[in-house]
Amino acid sequence: MAKVVAYFTRRTNQLVQFSGPRLATAWKYSKAELGPPSLKDLGEVQNSISSIVTSYKTGAYRKLTVREAWLNTLVTAEVFCWFIAGECIGKGSIIGYNIPGAVNWDMHF
Repeated sequence: MAKVVAYFTRRTNQLVQFSGPRLATAWKYSKAELGPPSLKDLGEVQNSISSIVTSYKTGAYRKLTVREAWLNTLVTAEVFCWFIAGECIGKGSIIGYNIPGAVNWDMHF
């Protein structure tokens, strides 16, 4: 039994030494990336949206590389999926909104 305890103690110490710097790095990036947007970020968002509109008006989107277009498509799909997930969470179901009085169930059955 003492050998087992010594083994797990040694392995736990190795794990702590191994994961300490990595967890610190992960914590630093998670605080920066997963936090809510601040007011200074709204200016960047506005500039980004205006540059997208400008590129559409001038036709600059035709000069995108395949990689850039693919990344833009993936980001758009990700935003859309998070929107749908938020809608499902907000309404409490996948199917649809429950609007009282909107459906006469006697007519449907």
